Amino acid sequence: MMKTRSTADERGLRTPLSKQRSFSSAPGYSLRGAVFFLVTFIVVLVVLQIQALKRPELLSSSPSPWDVLHQVEHVLAAAGSQATDGGDCGRKLENARSRLRDFITFLPLKNLSLADKAMVGTTWFMSSLNDTFEGEDTEHLHFPSDASQGRLLCIAGNHTNNGTMNFYALAWPDALPRGAVLLPGLTFVSDTYYDYGNLWHGLAAVMPFFRWHLTKNCVLPERWVLYHWGELRTSMGYWVRTLTEIALGQEVRTEDFAAANGRPACFEEAVVFRHNEGVMSPRRKREVYDMLRCKARAFCNFTSSEEDGGTPAAPLIRLTLLLRTGARSFKNESTVIDIFKKACSKFEGCRFTVAWADKLETFCDQVRTLSATDVLVSPHGAQLTNMFFMDQNSSVMEFFPKGWHELAGPGQYVYHWLAGNSGMRHPEAWRDPNGVPCPFPGKDFRCFSQYFKDQQLGHDQAHFANWTATVLSQTKEYKLSQAAVRPHHSVAGCACG
Repeated sequence: MMKTRSTADERGLRTPLSKQRSFSSAPGYSLRGAVFFLVTFIVVLVVLQIQALKRPELLSSSPSPWDVLHQVEHVLAAAGSQATDGGDCGRKLENARSRLRDFITFLPLKNLSLADKAMVGTTWFMSSLNDTFEGEDTEHLHFPSDASQGRLLCIAGNHTNNGTMNFYALAWPDALPRGAVLLPGLTFVSDTYYDYGNLWHGLAAVMPFFRWHLTKNCVLPERWVLYHWGELRTSMGYWVRTLTEIALGQEVRTEDFAAANGRPACFEEAVVFRHNEGVMSPRRKREVYDMLRCKARAFCNFTSSEEDGGTPAAPLIRLTLLLRTGARSFKNESTVIDIFKKACSKFEGCRFTVAWADKLETFCDQVRTLSATDVLVSPHGAQLTNMFFMDQNSSVMEFFPKGWHELAGPGQYVYHWLAGNSGMRHPEAWRDPNGVPCPFPGKDFRCFSQYFKDQQLGHDQAHFANWTATVLSQTKEYKLSQAAVRPHHSVAGCACG
């Protein structure tokens, strides 16, 4: 069920049309009355806009200037229909309507007064507009809609390093800003606090659009408009772009507004997500991940290797050690490889693979490697985002350097959350008790940013071996309890395939 937040003042402006047409039928008086109304409402409009610019929070609690203009247009239309001097009156009314367009207020996309709560509530992006909540899905803005009172979203500016120099406004389709360009079709508009390059950050930003596509009859956008802090971005990282193109079955076309040549651009239809996944429920997230897994495997021509090993009593269990180089890599890589290789060799039906994240060069290299994995062993890092390509109920073993638990904040749990939302098991993680010393006292954040964040990992041979044996036993138990089910390898078998 759709819920929108509207104020009593806004509801009060929706006067029945029959009541708006209660003026004298004498042409002269009608026209003079219309002009009087026009002047009066323009004055009111200017006052409202001055107050709105001084106090942006009023925009969500007071009648919009556009609501006032909409009422004026009804009045003028009523007067015009009663005037006998049709041609001259029509020209005057069109001139009045043209002047009204000049009073559209463009506000900065980024509201600096909300910098201390940039990701809370209406956020600092299009902060005057309240979100629409629909079922278990991410809160959003949709134009035109009942929530926008039928108005379109318009954007002005294409600054890439100052979000306060990009602007937005709402306008009715028949009263667009002067000189505006109308962009046809559906536009996906995203603003993220992070970026579109990192695998995890980019995935979090595009997830709600995948959900919109999935629940709105597989609708496709004509273009994407990407923002970071209200600053225009015109590209996605390779992995994020490839996943998006596979999910939607079309090329990602990002808008740079160059064709607008400095003029405002209005969208025939637009959906805006500014909370990443926001309030989307775990169940809805899992449905999206199921679609992504299915489509990615089909695109990459992945075929299951289950039939290549294992027995009814000892099913094949595929353990993959996915290593990093540089930040958060293992200090003694060869020893760590040997630990997991030996642990796997002691377990009947276990197949061991070692891979390096930076050597899985293509998107499909990553999809195939993770799709052929039942137990993923890897340090904390963006490469873990690929975990949702594994079969549901696969396991993740994650490793952290010293200091993360105390200082890293909630962001350290993103892959634990991803595992739960995509149907994987991630019951625990290993945290290195040893590491470089920090010269700063207590829990000074400089210890994390300068010393702990990217330090290399040590190892605990006994713990790693015992932990692996436990996870392999749990995986075997699960596989024995399940009837063999072949995953989809045809895009026709995928949602929105």
